Amino acid sequence: QVQLVESGGGLVQAGGSLRLSCAPAGRMFNINAMGWYRQAPGKQRELVARITTSGSTNYIDSVKGRFTISRDGAKNTVFLQMNSLKPEDTAVYYCKAEVGVTTTIQNAYWGQGTQVTVSS
Repeated sequence: QVQLVESGGGLVQAGGSLRLSCAPAGRMFNINAMGWYRQAPGKQRELVARITTSGSTNYIDSVKGRFTISRDGAKNTVFLQMNSLKPEDTAVYYCKAEVGVTTTIQNAYWGQGTQVTVSS
């Protein structure tokens, strides 16, 4: 099974920026969409941003205007540019790929997560 590899997390002060990257470790076909999720301690995992192969994006309200998701379709790489970071953005960030198996079935592949910590 192809793994997703994330990078770019770390420790940053409030107001700072980080750029996350995610790419499959091997070849991955029929990716319909890729996205970033996050999970803070004691909280459920939530969708942060998602981008489809057509370039449509969606974000949770709390990051609109601060985060930007983009992708390199040729390399199946997805990025999350995070600006104006806040302490409440602190979480483990996970990459997800939605891969089409048939016209009605798709599988989800997850990365292992990268820690983002924003200090106040």
